Parts: sequence; structure tokens; C-alpha cells
Amino acid sequence: MSLVLTSGPASEPVTVAEAKAHLRVDGTNEDTLIASLILTSRLHIETGLGLALITQSWRLLLDVWPGTKILELPLRPLQSVEEVRVLAADGSQETIEASAYLVDIAGTPSRLVRNGAIWPQPGQAANGIEIDFTAGYGADASDVPAPIRQALLLLVAHWYEHRDPIEIGSPTTVIPAVVSDLLEPYRTKRL
Repeated sequence: MSLVLTSGPASEPVTVAEAKAHLRVDGTNEDTLIASLILTSRLHIETGLGLALITQSWRLLLDVWPGTKILELPLRPLQSVEEVRVLAADGSQETIEASAYLVDIAGTPSRLVRNGAIWPQPGQAANGIEIDFTAGYGADASDVPAPIRQALLLLVAHWYEHRDPIEIGSPTTVIPAVVSDLLEPYRTKRL
């Protein structure tokens, strides 16, 4: 399984101005650094929680269909599934009709459920199934839950204050527990 970003978010969940206010930074000398810390913090949170914070388009590549009729999608919150394609051995594509599956955007994780139809098997040994989907809380920063935005600001502040180079194998500066506490309700729990 591979996940490919096809269209990134149009903006970040917090602006440089918001981060500078949180950090109590005046002037513009640190703007590039702060912007990179916002990006890095967003990616850290998204990767750790399997989230897309701001609306993004992705392509999921699979080698084979799962053994059940349910395919769990790896990012949430899911907004939509645009298209499901199967590649033949010659590289041609067959689009699966939307009526052949149901999209469960409310579930955690979000799911693509086969709707009675038998889906064709891919003709390629690797990445023969392509699923294009959109995930994220919304297009605007205000759509992202406030606790996640606050955790992101705290993470930016942490990395802003701890810029020392770290030698591999040496003790590192631990991310503040309050960041993890704020993000806890957004973790996927497996039983």
C-alpha cells in the first residue's frame, strides 16, 4: 500500500502571524523559520494521527483488494472518494462504477465498502489499484478543531525554542506532554 499526495492543502491550520503572536516574536527576520516550523508541525501531527487537517487530495495505491468487502482508508476525516481504478497488464485503466461501492465517511477509520459487485483484479503485480480521495476537516484553518490548532502552536513553540542540533544516538528533547494530551481525543483506538 502506498499513499501519494496529489494536491496539498491550500493553506496551513495556523498562519505565520498567529504563530508569531504565540511566540511573542516581532519583526519579519524569523518568518521563514516559523513558516517551516508550522509546516513541519502539521506534518508531524498528520502523520502521527492519520489525519489530514486542511482539505487535501490523495491517491491510495494497492497491489490487491482486501480479503473482505471492506477497505479501510488510511486518512481521516474523509470528505469523498472521487474515483476507483484498476489497471490491466497493458496499463489500461478500468474505472469502477460508483454504484459498486459505498463510501463510509462517518466511520473511524473511513471505509470503502463493496456493494455486492465483484471488482476486477488488477493486471499489474504492484500498485494495480488506484483510489483517489479527498480528506481533511475543511478548506479553512477555522475548520480544524481548536485543540489540534493549539497543539500545533505548542509544537511550533517547542521546536522554535529547541533548535540545537541533535546527534543521532544522543538523548533528545522530548515533545511536551501537553501536545500529546491535546491530541489524544483524535487518536484512533483499536480494540
